Amino acid sequence: MRAVLIAALLSLTCLPARADTSEAGFLQSLGGDWSGAGMVLTRIGGTSLNVSCTLRSDASASTVSMNGTCRGLAVFTRAFSAIVKAAGQRYTGNYIGPSGQPSKLVGSRQGNRLNLNVTWARVVNGDRNATLVIEKVGQDRLLMQTVDRDLASGRSVVTSRIDLQRPSAASR
Repeated sequence: MRAVLIAALLSLTCLPARADTSEAGFLQSLGGDWSGAGMVLTRIGGTSLNVSCTLRSDASASTVSMNGTCRGLAVFTRAFSAIVKAAGQRYTGNYIGPSGQPSKLVGSRQGNRLNLNVTWARVVNGDRNATLVIEKVGQDRLLMQTVDRDLASGRSVVTSRIDLQRPSAASR
């Protein structure tokens, strides 16, 4: 469940407050409707779930606001939202999952990739830290991935990976 929310979070986190021209163009390219599928781990070492997600993103020159839903096993549905702002090349924001508690996002963009440090509102996988990567692929695709650290082994573990497309791109 958390992984699905994390994946949704990924898409919700790529956004700014006062952005320069290149940041504004990047942010605005994230606007619109997105849908896709991927996987989410229920917990590190646990079972991965296949999910399908939809996302509505409203973007301006400095802010992105995202609202989405992910479904898994045709049994559960989880809503999520995020608001991200750009101030120069620094991105900050909040992600809100099913708990209703805001998690903090802070990071920067490198090319078409937004790298965000996540501070969860509560302990997830033994701590409150993770990394969210949102990568724009071409005009019509977003890859969102959450990576957490396995405290037992010290290794990085992909806890969610969602591949989203604009609906018109999926039918091409």
